Amino acid sequence: MDLRAHLLALLAPHRVGDPLIPGVVIAGASTELGLRLKFEVDGQPLWVDVDPLSRVERYAARSERLAFGYRTEGERQSLDPQLGRRICEVTAALARANEGRVLAAVEEERVELPDRELRVRRVTTDALLERTGVGGVDFYTLSPYVGCLIGCRFCYAQSRLDPMRGVIRLPQVPWGSYVDVRVNAPEVLAAELRARARLPIKFCPIVSDPYQAIERRRGLTRRCLEVLAAVDDPPPVMVMTRSDLILRDLEVLRAIPQAWVGASIPTLDDEVRAHFEPRAASIPARLAMLRAFKAAGVRRGVVVQPML
Repeated sequence: MDLRAHLLALLAPHRVGDPLIPGVVIAGASTELGLRLKFEVDGQPLWVDVDPLSRVERYAARSERLAFGYRTEGERQSLDPQLGRRICEVTAALARANEGRVLAAVEEERVELPDRELRVRRVTTDALLERTGVGGVDFYTLSPYVGCLIGCRFCYAQSRLDPMRGVIRLPQVPWGSYVDVRVNAPEVLAAELRARARLPIKFCPIVSDPYQAIERRRGLTRRCLEVLAAVDDPPPVMVMTRSDLILRDLEVLRAIPQAWVGASIPTLDDEVRAHFEPRAASIPARLAMLRAFKAAGVRRGVVVQPML
């Protein structure tokens, strides 16, 4: 099911590239971190979260069945609240006319799955690279998986993904017990690298760790790295993880001229780590992993987030 297409259908008859209101352009949709519509306001990204009305208490605007709220890219730039509310109100008005048809189409496409397949789902995607930016520097994020089996207690992604699962009537199960496997990710990536501007690419564990346990069996992160290593003039690549499984792919990363490997080190107390990151690598294992990449000549980095 292509929820991105259904999200954009809420804005019909408008399409990507059309103005929503003067100065605001429809830029796309994403399901990587919940249901989100993307707009550009004077060239800067703005996200509108789309949630079932029954699942949220606060919102900027609503239709009959959906709620809409806005946020800037990483909450890093300011936006006139009146403009943010206006964007949500216009979006809600369009959705009000389209949501019956769109939600009926979602329900019609929904496939009943055996219980064993409700937590680890094989899905396809028509887009993988998500363009974003910090401090005027643009880059892509890349997630071969949606959801994460590490199950960090502090992860905010669960608050965005649980409502999305509700839209397609998947069971509400604990965070860390489900993941969507984007089985065609390497093929989509190869096509996007040919068609899109060359920008740095970041595999980021904030939404979905690229080396969570399912990667050992599926190997999608490795296959995506192999695609990147094989292109002429590979873009800079950063891989952030809480797992030492990344050591398996050391040679692939060495083949990418501008590769960085990073680890999240939120604490040096591994008992604290075990409480908050129950299925992540131990802190000593992460430090050993960084030392191995140093010995191999691969650039490294550390993120202390959150500080526990």
